[in-house]
Amino acid sequence: MEMKDLLGGKGANLAEMTSVLQLPVPPGFTISTDACRAYMHGGWPDGLDAQLEKHVATLERTMGRKLGDPRDPLLVSVRSGAKFSMPGMMDTVLNLGLNDRSVKGLAKVTGDERFAHDSYRRFIAMYGRIVLGLEGEPFERELEEAKKHCRAKTDADIPPAGLKELCELYKAIVKAESGRPFPQDPRRQLRGAIEAVFKSWNGARAIAYRARERISHDLGTAVNVQVMVFGNRDDNSGTGVGFTRNAATGDNRPYGDFLVNAQGEDVVAGIRNTEDLNAMARKFPTIHAELIEIFTRLEKHYRDMCDTEFTIEQGKLWMLQTRVGKRTGAAALRMAVDMTTGTGRGKNRWKISRREALMRVTGDHLDQVLHPHFAGKATAIARGLGASPGAAVGKVYFTADDAADAADRGEHVILVRSETSPEDVHGMMVSEGILTARGGLVSHAAVVARGWGTPAVVGAEAIQIEGKQFRVEDVVVKEGDVISLDGSTGDIILGELRLAAAEPPPEFEIVLSWADDVRRGKLKVRANADNGPDAQNARQFGAEGIGLCRTEHMFLGEDRLPVVRRMILAQDAAEEAAALEELRRVQKADFAEILDAMDGLPVTVRLLDPPLHEFLPRVDELEVKAATTGLDAEEDALLKAAKSWHEFNPMLGTRGVRLGVVKPGLYAMQVRALMEAAIQLRAEGKNPIVEVMIPLTVTREEMHEARSWVEQAIAETTKGQRKRPEVTIGTMIETPRAALCADEIAEESDFFSFGTNDLTQMTFGFSRDDVESRMMPAYLELGLLKRNPFETIDASGVGELVKIGAARGRAARKSLKLGVCGEHGGDPESIAVFYEAGLDYVSCSPFRVPIARLAAAQAVIGAGTSDTR
Repeated sequence: MEMKDLLGGKGANLAEMTSVLQLPVPPGFTISTDACRAYMHGGWPDGLDAQLEKHVATLERTMGRKLGDPRDPLLVSVRSGAKFSMPGMMDTVLNLGLNDRSVKGLAKVTGDERFAHDSYRRFIAMYGRIVLGLEGEPFERELEEAKKHCRAKTDADIPPAGLKELCELYKAIVKAESGRPFPQDPRRQLRGAIEAVFKSWNGARAIAYRARERISHDLGTAVNVQVMVFGNRDDNSGTGVGFTRNAATGDNRPYGDFLVNAQGEDVVAGIRNTEDLNAMARKFPTIHAELIEIFTRLEKHYRDMCDTEFTIEQGKLWMLQTRVGKRTGAAALRMAVDMTTGTGRGKNRWKISRREALMRVTGDHLDQVLHPHFAGKATAIARGLGASPGAAVGKVYFTADDAADAADRGEHVILVRSETSPEDVHGMMVSEGILTARGGLVSHAAVVARGWGTPAVVGAEAIQIEGKQFRVEDVVVKEGDVISLDGSTGDIILGELRLAAAEPPPEFEIVLSWADDVRRGKLKVRANADNGPDAQNARQFGAEGIGLCRTEHMFLGEDRLPVVRRMILAQDAAEEAAALEELRRVQKADFAEILDAMDGLPVTVRLLDPPLHEFLPRVDELEVKAATTGLDAEEDALLKAAKSWHEFNPMLGTRGVRLGVVKPGLYAMQVRALMEAAIQLRAEGKNPIVEVMIPLTVTREEMHEARSWVEQAIAETTKGQRKRPEVTIGTMIETPRAALCADEIAEESDFFSFGTNDLTQMTFGFSRDDVESRMMPAYLELGLLKRNPFETIDASGVGELVKIGAARGRAARKSLKLGVCGEHGGDPESIAVFYEAGLDYVSCSPFRVPIARLAAAQAVIGAGTSDTR
């Protein structure tokens, strides 16, 4: 099992069961992942034919039969087996070696004509679909017709004559659809099946699965060629899938599905209704006891829950596969805790450490128990990017105003937009879920939704919005129609799916307390929060402070946005000062609420970052209105201002500290409001800890200038105060230049916070709002990028810049505090990079704080004794 890189997970575990555990495993051999990689790069590898011939000959000698022998044929299965389990994503071929002659030999040696032709018709259909690429529907159609003709309830009831006829019909389908007769040469069949498995590594479903599970596209799959054993021989045979404990609940009891007189595909495909292992115990009590004893041995050996496939052939049990089993979030948590207390009896007793238990729980497991999810399954009409986890059901509305009105009427709402902007916030706030046709995982919709814990799907380019309806090919969804969104998978489903509520089990807090013990003093976890309720949520989820308070979000309320616009439209200094004073009063209240919620913990407040045009209506919308119904005086002024502040590349324009240079009164107002709130809380006996963050600085001189504004505002506000609040001043490192010049900028900074959203965008030259839905899928599919860099930090790219910036900054100023506040702060793989870089904390949305707590502990455990931070 240590050779998964070469043998794949299935091959390694088959070897383990055979050689170490000495379980009843059908003989076979494994074609390594090296062969698959060679095939992907240059076609069928040189020398593979000779090696295959050698190992097939060995297998034939072992079994005393020959592949496809017309008298007593050896039959084999050909199965995929990648390093990491990818259930159902790649291809399998069973009963290989059957042809028009060997099927007669099989019937003769088994004395069962029905079994022989049932196996042959299965092989023809499977080979046709998987190796020759034919549609499965014609085969299914003929099978259903045969059942009707024979009045058979299931395929097991079709008589031998009916199965013989099916074989001929299936071969006719192959010839008609492929233009060639069904191959009769067993060696040609074997090569075709192996090649099909190689090709399935780059099949659409396999690529999509690897992208979601973050599995490298370069690994390739092994191929396992194994002697066939038959669960469809007779009623003393059967097949099943078994788990050593319940993968849905974590209950320490074996469970599984079983069928009498069937092959494995019947269990998985749901062709017949299965029975449970208790039914197997009644039918095969001795074999059931043997299977349970094997389950016990497997769990002790792998020290984890195992998933198995088995077959009974005429009263003998064969183990076809085992692997560490996949499990639900609730089951993962329960197993992790249970296994630390010990399981099994006597010589079979075993347990794991708490650190081992922590490594078996994933962020996805925590997500499952934190967010509502769908209780059932349905076919999606379209798929976008899963931007904020959880499930949502509601009526479709296409404007924020309509969504807000519907919510006021008590309706559950899904807001559907081409993309969202600050003007949509009031509609987003009341929506059960958010769907956009454009945008990526760090778009406005995605970031806001994650902060609120609202399920969201973005970048669903298949939907075409047309006024108050959207279309996906022939499907039209109108305003008021109900849809269901899965913010984890990105699925968009027509109609209402039943929701299962989020219910974290008791083990949730136990596991997180273990994680906190491991990471304590090594890597803290903060939250990104912009208001009091979010800050309260963050603290309840275990956040150790606020790593990013985006002050621009405070300007988006219906009572604030008009004031911001008055400030932008001000004709003279007096008008601007009046608007700023009104904003100061409301910002003070906002800051007080957040500082109070985080009493005694640090709060990093980022001064205004986005360009001012984001607070204005869109130019094109105003121009359309001007050309149709006309504009009033205020709207006309807004149009002029929007045109004035318009920039061709606003992400590189007048934003961040540059905005403070152009409008210095803006930052001074924000700092005064923040300090007044802190002073108020100090007077109430509270302990506010304030960190003022200046965004987008790129030079020491820029940071020096901005720091002087902040220090002056602090001095003016705290003059005469005995108990001054604790305040530090730092900056956000968002550009490659800032990371490379971190030693210079550190001379003027008390802390750095790496803004990895913009840092990724500027390092790669990608527009983060556009590339994820349009370009990224193609780049990932072709292997041009191994990961979506907006989801996971590339350790050799943006991750390297973080390491360089951290090292250079701390070399210049040893007391420099280091954190990260981009969306990567909640990504487990990225957190490992940040820990290696020596950061003091990570910050993420409140609802990802538990995931970050776990991931931080896993980063510490993963570093182990080789911790080189």
